[in-house]
Amino acid sequence: MKHLSVIILLVVALVSGCKNKDEFTIDGKLLNVQGQKKVLLYQQNRLVDSAVLSENNEFKFHVASPEPEFFYLVVNEKNYLFVARNGDALKFEADYADPAAEYQIEGSEDAEKLKEFNSMANKYGKVFLSLKEEYEKQVSQRPAAKDSLTQVYSPRFDKNMQAFSKESLDFAKKNKDNLAGFYAISSLDQSSYEDEMVKFAQELKGKYKNNEAVQDFISKMDKLKPLSVGQKAPDFELPAPDGKKMKLSDFHGKYVLLDFWASWCGPCRQENPNLVKQYNRFKDKNFTILSVSLDEDRAKWLSAIQADKLAWNHVSELKQWNGKINQQYQIEAIPASFLLDKEGKIIAKNLRGPELEVFLNKTLK
Repeated sequence: MKHLSVIILLVVALVSGCKNKDEFTIDGKLLNVQGQKKVLLYQQNRLVDSAVLSENNEFKFHVASPEPEFFYLVVNEKNYLFVARNGDALKFEADYADPAAEYQIEGSEDAEKLKEFNSMANKYGKVFLSLKEEYEKQVSQRPAAKDSLTQVYSPRFDKNMQAFSKESLDFAKKNKDNLAGFYAISSLDQSSYEDEMVKFAQELKGKYKNNEAVQDFISKMDKLKPLSVGQKAPDFELPAPDGKKMKLSDFHGKYVLLDFWASWCGPCRQENPNLVKQYNRFKDKNFTILSVSLDEDRAKWLSAIQADKLAWNHVSELKQWNGKINQQYQIEAIPASFLLDKEGKIIAKNLRGPELEVFLNKTLK
């Protein structure tokens, strides 16, 4: 009996120790692969291994990852994102012919959660593609009606995106303890969900210290925090078209729309008529606009000001994306704007179209 007990203990030890804690494994099967049957494994942007599909379309990887990390399986034009860490034994299967690149994965809670989010995202992606196909078909049949069709379809695209964003945010809040939650929050539009993203980044601090994507996100949100609603806008000084220096603080005592734009920016030029309308409507109610141009060509900058009838104050470093002020304000896309109160505090961001008019109506009573 004593010998039998020892044997049982040895068997238990062998079974419990069969998971290698120094690496993870992923056993995969990929059906209907066309062209080169090589599978590449990336850790974020770094190639870590490769394999060739067997006759049964199978592959296997052994990789070390002490902390949860994002990996991509790349096969020709398709890629599949998953999360893994040492000790995981993952089973993966996908049909390469599936246009939505859906896949099945099991063996890790993190990986399964990320797959859950991707399935949700694909649901809205399919709606987007369906709307896009429908819209393009209508435009091809009635080219002259493109503008009116755009007005009809834009709210439908927006509704789908808003629903996706809301579900992504809810998913992120429920999954703060895994990388799937981080991936969900980072998929949101920063201009619309900045406050939520900044808060999420604060809660991530101290976690995933070696994960480059997470740490980059935290760093980026830390830089955005001083520019969030409720903070005082950083002062700066830039030359106006006549060469004289102008400070943001020169406008204290007024509500100021700090507008980042450029003559070469199509969406900026499309928004300019709305800015002209709001400026003319509210300029006598202690409101003004200060536009910071990301132009390089002085002549084109001045020509656009005149052509669009932008009768307010303008400044520019004429360094496009290399200007210190747009970097200070973390401008990554234009148009971008900050609405400041009379003390220079940020009270709203990136209000455009009807949203700007509604906010000014409510604020400048």
